[in-house]
Amino acid sequence: MVLVVQRTTADPAMEGIAKPIRTGNTSEDYLRILQNVPTKGAAAYMRVSNPVNSLKLSLVEKGVCEDIQCKSEELVIKKQGLYLIYCHLNFNFPNYSNSPTDLKIEILVNDEVNRQTLSTWCASETCQEKTFKTLFQLHLTYLDVKDRISVTLNHPKFLNEISLPNENVLGVLRYSD
Repeated sequence: MVLVVQRTTADPAMEGIAKPIRTGNTSEDYLRILQNVPTKGAAAYMRVSNPVNSLKLSLVEKGVCEDIQCKSEELVIKKQGLYLIYCHLNFNFPNYSNSPTDLKIEILVNDEVNRQTLSTWCASETCQEKTFKTLFQLHLTYLDVKDRISVTLNHPKFLNEISLPNENVLGVLRYSD
């Protein structure tokens, strides 16, 4: 499966600038696109934030939640089928970091790791400056009724909720029975 995104109108941030800066809200753009994707009726698109009392990222009630139960830390499947799960997270490594940092994102299904990404950020020679990074994770899997989806992050303190709070999202789309 391939999702192709194509702008059909000129981007105002691109006009007359040698090095354009994207000024739009990318997650909001994705949300509008995903609302028009023909799915099999179940979809969720939730903003995530730092965990409150557990390792799981918190889900903020903003976005889409159709035929999926959206709880504070997890999404619960109501209809079995083939689902695309995606997670888009932004990180801010402050300038006081003196060593490389291993970031691990885990997509959990029923509290078991179903997909994980491990990435080392901030090589030793670049740890002197503030660094911003983005991770995007996709997972296509079959889910049953009452399966629970959540996300954990080994260093939630680096999640960028200050300058990009709406850009940290967890999404789920049902594609087939």
